[in-house]
Amino acid sequence: MTYDPLPTDDTAAAEPSARPAPFPDAPRGQKGYDKRAVEVFLARARAAFEAPGDDPPITSATVRDATFPLVKRGYAVAAVDAALGRIEDAFANREREEGIARAGVAGWVEGARATAQEVLDRLARPDGRRFARARGMRYGYRIDEVDLVSRKLIGYFERGEPVTVDQVRQAAFRMQRRGYREEQVDALLDAVVEVMLAVR
Repeated sequence: MTYDPLPTDDTAAAEPSARPAPFPDAPRGQKGYDKRAVEVFLARARAAFEAPGDDPPITSATVRDATFPLVKRGYAVAAVDAALGRIEDAFANREREEGIARAGVAGWVEGARATAQEVLDRLARPDGRRFARARGMRYGYRIDEVDLVSRKLIGYFERGEPVTVDQVRQAAFRMQRRGYREEQVDALLDAVVEVMLAVR
């Protein structure tokens, strides 16, 4: 079944019993995304895409960073995440078109190349030293798992080895004491997604 990730204003205004669910419910026994939070965000994203002008504006990064509370009887996480990926793609495509209109194709490509080089410089650091460690006894991402993903991304940037945007979006790591700081790893993965969307 196909689910419309961005309900129209008419369906959003309908009574809950009369409005078709935009996503399936989470499987029995599993928590899902809070339905109201998802629907409010997606309605705002639809409005911003159709009539840009929000302050602050919604961008592909806004969609990528969206988070929702996990609750009982919420929407299935995988279905919502897949829709968010498609919505992020739509915003990224428009941003690329706007960027090319401002700077020209050469300028847009040069900007993406510069970002890619910054990312590659970070990825090229030795295993165990790519990111700052969590302080004290705090937990961070497992170093060996992040380093493994980093090596795969080096292969993508340097040798054109296959890595998809969804694989980067879905990258997840277990935790360990004094592991890599989450915010640094997450920021780099966001930059990788931005580059991949910019040049595809």
